Amino acid sequence: MTTLVLDKPKAGGPGSGLDDPWHVVVLNDDHNTFDWVARTLARVLPGVSYEQGMALAHKIHNTGRATVWSGPREPAELYWEQLAAAGLTMAPLEQH
Repeated sequence: MTTLVLDKPKAGGPGSGLDDPWHVVVLNDDHNTFDWVARTLARVLPGVSYEQGMALAHKIHNTGRATVWSGPREPAELYWEQLAAAGLTMAPLEQH
């Protein structure tokens, strides 16, 4: 009889990086309007109103980028894909 030993997944702790949130970052571009960015953010991201989307659109415009959502990887990937499909210019997903 053979015994199979499996390693347990490492638990994330402070500074390990394993539990760090994933960041969805939108970049400034020359083809999306403030209104389109705000409406898209409000439509895709839970809890984001049009007014909050407009504030994020201004931040994107003024700084070149903004983190629009942070959290677990799976929803981050979904939101990233939906925002990209709507035509927003996206940075790669970031974790830190």
